[in-house]
Amino acid sequence: MPIRLTHASRKILIISILTGILTGIVAGGLQFSIAQHHREIQLDRLFSDIKANVEHYFSDLHTTSDLLQPLALSPCEKVSSELTSRAAFSVNVRAFLLVRNHNAFCSSATGAMDVPLTDLIPGIDVSKKLDMVILPGTPMMPDTPAIGIWYQSPLRDEHGVFVSVNVNLAPSLINASLRDNYQGVALATGDNAISTFSARLISPGDVSAQSVRHAAIDSLPLTLWLYAERWTPQDIQLALLPALMAGLLAGLLCALLLHRRLRPGREILQAIKNDQFYVVYQPVVDAGTLRVSGAEVLLRWKHPTKGEISPNTFIPLAEAQKLMVPLTQHLFRLIARDAAALQSVLPVGGKLGINIATGHLHAASFIEDLDRLNAALPVQHFSIVLEITERHMLKHGEAAALFKALHQKGYEIAIDDFGTGHSALIYLERFTLDYLKIDRAFVSVIDMETAASPVLDTVLLLAKRLNMQTVAEGVETADQARWLRARGVNFLQGYWFCRPMTLSQLQNWQPPPFSVQLQG
Repeated sequence: MPIRLTHASRKILIISILTGILTGIVAGGLQFSIAQHHREIQLDRLFSDIKANVEHYFSDLHTTSDLLQPLALSPCEKVSSELTSRAAFSVNVRAFLLVRNHNAFCSSATGAMDVPLTDLIPGIDVSKKLDMVILPGTPMMPDTPAIGIWYQSPLRDEHGVFVSVNVNLAPSLINASLRDNYQGVALATGDNAISTFSARLISPGDVSAQSVRHAAIDSLPLTLWLYAERWTPQDIQLALLPALMAGLLAGLLCALLLHRRLRPGREILQAIKNDQFYVVYQPVVDAGTLRVSGAEVLLRWKHPTKGEISPNTFIPLAEAQKLMVPLTQHLFRLIARDAAALQSVLPVGGKLGINIATGHLHAASFIEDLDRLNAALPVQHFSIVLEITERHMLKHGEAAALFKALHQKGYEIAIDDFGTGHSALIYLERFTLDYLKIDRAFVSVIDMETAASPVLDTVLLLAKRLNMQTVAEGVETADQARWLRARGVNFLQGYWFCRPMTLSQLQNWQPPPFSVQLQG
């Protein structure tokens, strides 16, 4: 049987997939950028090392050539042994040639000779202080490329030293440093270059690899080229892994958040259907007799997997999803179900305080729902008190008529959490109310040296003048109970008397002698 997705499910699926894809792209791109940044740093370091090695080699070669410059003033037979010795101990030097009057007259490889240097090395410019050519070969090694360097004598322009250097210089410097994605190097002067790509001379533009760095060698007409891959399959693989993980995680997280955001109403309705909500009762004590006179009914939610969910969580959620009407209707059914058992533990005339959301209060079905609850209660045993939180705005025109109708039917109305909202005095002025419930925030500081007592005194005086009975919430100590009783509060409610209890707990509860405790 094919599964048909609801509109919300499709929306969650599409948004989650798109979120996962976009997050994966961002994460993969970020990882790829980081890898590329590290790669650029490695390229810079490698190129700098190679360039420094090349410059260091040719600097040493220049120093050696300067030491040989005076030998050009002597006959070849007197200096040939020293010339040969210098060549033998100079790395990668193929031969030194001494030049006098632009003629090569002595070679470290062949001894005495008399050949114009420009005839021997076409392309060399002996008028320059330093010139360099890349040769396809030399007389002794015609098939092996070499680098030729002319160093002019600082004393006589027509004298100097010519050096031929093996072309494996550059590969020997670079091969040990290369990694998988570094492809090679080239040393070029003019249109000729020696490289790690070919045993023959090539042009720098003929290299098939991609050039990533190039720079001139210091003080030489020579350019160093570095070739490498801009990115490698390994870079892509390393980018795909975080992209996949981040995309999946973001998609799942998005689906979870959207599921909670877009479908919270369904979960509440499902909880109502599966009877996950239950009620607890917190006894309210008559301040004069210190006996139980009623109870506030509180709704609780026990989720099968998430456990107890606080009313501070599910009530705002139900209000936001416009589900307070079905939720309160369910609360009424739960109270009606307990009504017969409540009759045995609460006195005749006991007050049942029920919290009512303004959304349900203004609903067309409210009075009908309330009458249905009242009809399910034992006849003339309980009195229903509707507790309305003044933090939620009422529609004043409708509320005045509604309160009048409720009073005519015998229902009582309390303003809950008095003093914590924005409209307390307006409510007291415009509506006829029966009870004023003092918020626990005022009660909790009674036994402290604060300004709470004058405020409470004013509230209690105001309630007395308006013929309203008062209920103090959050009574947690005997001192608070004494203070409230001394100032004429009518009813007390809080942990000092009793915590909220399930029906079975309430049936087994034995109220302690509160009057004895207060006297103590």
